[in-house]
Amino acid sequence: MELHGVTSFSWSRAVSHALPTHHHLAICGKRFRVFCAIDANEMKNQLTVSITGATGFIGRRLVQRLHADNHNIRVLTRSKSKAELIFPAREFPRIVIAEEPGWKDCIQGSDGVVNLAGMPISTRWSSEIKKEIKQSRIRVTSKVVSLINDTPDAARPTVLVSATAVGYYGTSETAVFDERSPSGNDYLAEVCREWEATALGVNKDVRVALIRIGVVLGKEGGALAKMIPLFMMFAGGPLGSGKQWFSWIHLDDIVNLIYEALTNPSYKVGVINGTAPNPVKLAELCKRLGDAMGRPSWLPVPEFALKAVLGEGATVVLEGQRVIPARAKELGFSFKYPSVQDALNAILS
Repeated sequence: MELHGVTSFSWSRAVSHALPTHHHLAICGKRFRVFCAIDANEMKNQLTVSITGATGFIGRRLVQRLHADNHNIRVLTRSKSKAELIFPAREFPRIVIAEEPGWKDCIQGSDGVVNLAGMPISTRWSSEIKKEIKQSRIRVTSKVVSLINDTPDAARPTVLVSATAVGYYGTSETAVFDERSPSGNDYLAEVCREWEATALGVNKDVRVALIRIGVVLGKEGGALAKMIPLFMMFAGGPLGSGKQWFSWIHLDDIVNLIYEALTNPSYKVGVINGTAPNPVKLAELCKRLGDAMGRPSWLPVPEFALKAVLGEGATVVLEGQRVIPARAKELGFSFKYPSVQDALNAILS
């Protein structure tokens, strides 16, 4: 039904006791539109979530998931114009997009905050790039924590889900790492320690979940987006020796894990490994990717070539770690894609 006017309002049970649901009506210009009724319980369960890194590979899918479940989303970004292209208002009507000066108002009144921001590490590392890799994570996390801490108690978010990485553990071909394992002693381990320590500076009344994320598999981004074209050209194969461990997780599973940590109070303060329960050697991943694509996995990329292109950054792909999601299992999290073959088949189908 359409009428004309210039305002919007909610028609609640207080107005119409006969209505079993909550109705929202909006009037724009002289147009009067009655939206679909929303059950009162659903309204009660709606969350308002502020997200940094929302325009990234994981962030985009998380926003889609939250939007599909009728939650209110506040995208905290450095580029409003970029975010508006990714999340157009006609498709995402419940999204508020804010650049840094507006982050404070977004975080105040949010139920939760998800912090995913950080410069990608799959690039050639110079001293300047290494500094930016660390600072991009520390700076945003520090700002988010400060804004949460400065928020009045009544308006403060009750949960912070903050990304970190399996690089925390360092690298090894033989060790098995879970959430109780000590940190490594390389550059990425140092970055992760500082990243996590910054997040843990949040107000003690805020529930904190630190998600140590592995290599995320999906068609639209991450490692596979770079590997698939090579296999399509019959030029795919393992990187380096292929003996390094590859602790992976499907995009849907990492989004579901973040969602669960955000909405489930059982996910109390602490670390959760964001990896699938069955890590594989990189050579196995490449073979299974080739099988799924009907392509051979015969052309290895030698270590010296990767170092020539990526410099010190080649350690990201030449060295790995075998990480087990012990905490997620204890919490009863159900992985949609526990095996890499199932994950690849779903991605490539």
